[in-house]
Amino acid sequence: MRKILPLALLAVLLSSCFPAGRSGVTVGLRFGFDLSPIITRFEPDRGRGSSYLVGESVRFVVSLTRAGYVTLVGIDPDGVAYEFDRVFLNPGTHLLSGPPGFRYELRPPLGIQRVRAIYTDTPHPSGFVFRGTYTSEGWDQQTSIYIQRSGSRVRDVAETFFYIR
Repeated sequence: MRKILPLALLAVLLSSCFPAGRSGVTVGLRFGFDLSPIITRFEPDRGRGSSYLVGESVRFVVSLTRAGYVTLVGIDPDGVAYEFDRVFLNPGTHLLSGPPGFRYELRPPLGIQRVRAIYTDTPHPSGFVFRGTYTSEGWDQQTSIYIQRSGSRVRDVAETFFYIR
């Protein structure tokens, strides 16, 4: 019986990383005791895996189960990472199109664009900015550092993608 409990716990933890109903590329980083997703939907306005032309604007649909801080970060096909935005959002579904007076306008390089929504229940860590060139592992590490520095007890990460043509 003692061996079954750890295996059952591992199965529950792994299943929380790939919740049912989420299609496409997602990342489910859950920390703490509550494994319920906070970000229940995250995708470009044309849908996951859609295409956009250089110069067009992309918007993101984000659904949250509780109020908190969301940081949008992207990584280009060449590994250059940057922040799109940092916002406080209430529970519900939101269409993010850029800070007031701005848009998320697309520029080269062409190819797959991965974007993460990072949710924390505390304000963004001061002095930390996603900027640089990363491998996938390096981007994961930066995401983890961001979450640690936030001091947040409740956090969630969702990932989506689209193509720039």
